[in-house]
Amino acid sequence: MRAEDAVLRGDPRRGAALVRAYGCGGCHAIPGVTGANGRVGPSLVGLAGRTTLAGRIPNTPSNLVRWIQHPQAVSPGTIMPEMGVADADARDLAAFLLTQR
Repeated sequence: MRAEDAVLRGDPRRGAALVRAYGCGGCHAIPGVTGANGRVGPSLVGLAGRTTLAGRIPNTPSNLVRWIQHPQAVSPGTIMPEMGVADADARDLAAFLLTQR
């Protein structure tokens, strides 16, 4: 199965809950997530419509999963920390974030 297909099977509702559980809103502004008004990282408003992630890689579902799980491998020195995100959690987070248009 292609990674894009796996992301499409992610659960955006569970992803929304995981955004809160992982504390993503402490650094990012995320529409529809109460208290997600961070200013350290970029706003995630309109993430699905962006052409790149971290200004480095194409914005595809598989790259978003990769970024969520291993931001330091994608962009060494980035301020986004490695959070130890499990595969299923990363797919669900990506599915939710890809609803942000």
